[in-house]
Amino acid sequence: MLQNPSSSESISARRAFLPSRRQLQQLGRRIGPWAPLIVLIVLCIYFGQINARFLTTPNFIRLARSASIPMVIALGTTYVILLGSSDLSLEGVMALCAVLVSLVVLNDRTDYRWGFFSLFVALGAGAFMGFLNGMIHVRLRIPSFMATLGMNFVGVGVATVLIGGVAVRINDQNIRALALERYYDLPYSVWVALGALLIAYVIQRFTKIGRYAYAIGGGEDLAALSGVPVSRYKVIIFTLAGALYGLGGMLAAAQLGQGNALISQGRQFSAITAVVVGGTALSGGMGSVMNTLVGVLIVAVLDNGMVLQGIPPLWQQAVQGLLILAAVGISLNRSQLKIIK
Repeated sequence: MLQNPSSSESISARRAFLPSRRQLQQLGRRIGPWAPLIVLIVLCIYFGQINARFLTTPNFIRLARSASIPMVIALGTTYVILLGSSDLSLEGVMALCAVLVSLVVLNDRTDYRWGFFSLFVALGAGAFMGFLNGMIHVRLRIPSFMATLGMNFVGVGVATVLIGGVAVRINDQNIRALALERYYDLPYSVWVALGALLIAYVIQRFTKIGRYAYAIGGGEDLAALSGVPVSRYKVIIFTLAGALYGLGGMLAAAQLGQGNALISQGRQFSAITAVVVGGTALSGGMGSVMNTLVGVLIVAVLDNGMVLQGIPPLWQQAVQGLLILAAVGISLNRSQLKIIK
């Protein structure tokens, strides 16, 4: 059967016009790092078009305030995920640190008046729990998700025992000012979050902690053979993450005006969502704290936009779940995985 020359020429022309598979892969690799930022911009444009209140200064301030605590705790999660590890102790560490802060400042239960010195309590307690996470994981060779999950229950349990299941009201106005008062129209909590972001970026970009986190996440065995003290830096990074969770606990207590054992409920999922949506790979070795900033803003914008549209909270959680599934599906290179566990 003879083929029509004109039809074969049109097929050849279409093939020449359409990009090849290799070209599409190259385009995907170029756009991939910018995909979270593109998503953030598209979301802002979309919500701005359907609701005039979205693109206003008061709403942007609300966005910044709502993103401040997720930003701080997601920074700690970022470092652990860069290692290729998991940290499920976030809620327990936050709860314990929030309760400790509420007990040592002016409150309705104790006679302590530590004021801003409570910051060292939050950072110290969080860092200590992170240190325990790292030591249990490294020395006892327990998988990180199990070691940190156990520490999560320890934190919540100790917090509950300390306050007897009753919330402690914070009467220290200086602590409450972190959430209530503003500097250049932004709450102090936002400035604290920006400061934490700057410190986290400097650590990632200019110190061995950041370089070794990428090395360990990219291949722990290769990093060890290259002379990287893997165990030591794993403990250091878990300790750093715990300190950031402690700071997040203090900000949460200041925002709520009290300390209780349930103050961090739901924070774990939000932090992981922000980190993954920002482009940090769960397998480790790829991502950055700046990616996490974009991821936190994506989640904050999505939540804010859905609130403005009157979408019920349960549906908002469903959307977040779909978002993290989509982010993992896009970021995971399944062609290189022989076995999916």
